[in-house]
Amino acid sequence: MAPRRVLDWLLEEDQPAIRYLTLRELLGRPESDPDVRDARRRIRKTGWAAELLAQRDPGGWWNNAENLYRPKYLATNWVMLVLADLGLTRSLAPIRASAERWMAGFAARDGGLGANSAGTPHHCAAGNQARALLQFGYADDPRVRRTLDWIVESADPKGGWSCFGRGRNLDSWEGLSALAAYPASKRPSAMERCIERGVEFFLDRELHRQGARYAPWFRFHYPVHYYYDLLVGLDLVTGLGRASDPRLRFALDVLEERRRPDGRWNLDAVHPDVDGGMARWYRDHPKDRPVPLALEAPGQPSKMITFRALRVLNRVDGVA
Repeated sequence: MAPRRVLDWLLEEDQPAIRYLTLRELLGRPESDPDVRDARRRIRKTGWAAELLAQRDPGGWWNNAENLYRPKYLATNWVMLVLADLGLTRSLAPIRASAERWMAGFAARDGGLGANSAGTPHHCAAGNQARALLQFGYADDPRVRRTLDWIVESADPKGGWSCFGRGRNLDSWEGLSALAAYPASKRPSAMERCIERGVEFFLDRELHRQGARYAPWFRFHYPVHYYYDLLVGLDLVTGLGRASDPRLRFALDVLEERRRPDGRWNLDAVHPDVDGGMARWYRDHPKDRPVPLALEAPGQPSKMITFRALRVLNRVDGVA
């Protein structure tokens, strides 16, 4: 369990989304608990979610009515991913309206979602959109169900996915995250087998072994958009019931090393946080560099990063 002072910090009322998530996922309070109900009710009224909702156009979009994907990372696609993480659901009318617009904008020819302008699903977009819609409460929507089927069908037979057809890789985590968000009681056997193979792909690489060391993977970010880092991997794999696997040791050691003396974790950077060729490309094309969507200040203690880190450690401690 986290030190009481850290929990008290997460439970502060300035960010009811983090208060709600802490009560539910770190302290195990039920939805019927009065404090939980009050925190959830306040998410739409104050804090990060309320600020994002205030920027929403009455038409259901953010920043660009014609393109829900650009500008990165301020357009509708990116904002909806964050709002899903913050505990809002389809019970709120603006979320329902924006979700319908979002689904229409990314409709695939096969009836699923996450498609490009030609109607072809793209792994990263489909996984992200399906995960967020499941968080919003769309588990029974046929468009979401078809997207999950496509994610299973498009997986590598040996486990894992590829966003751009260059071979399966750790960066392609979004499909597994969507399957993880689907209620376990509803998962068909083919989906369960796909999840098992996907988790093994990450564990076999100890969440980080893929070519030369890539520095951004060792920094913690939020929002994560479509990027990977060690905390993304830890949160995903432990959430799928593999918190006791010894192959997590390297990543867990990094997580512990990054903990501040006061028991909190910093937000290390906001995306785009890139290295190598992508960093050089952005340097040479500054007008094409995405605009960060930041909830907290980099280099400072982060409620979101601290909550996610403690969620991982709670899962590990719970099976120790």
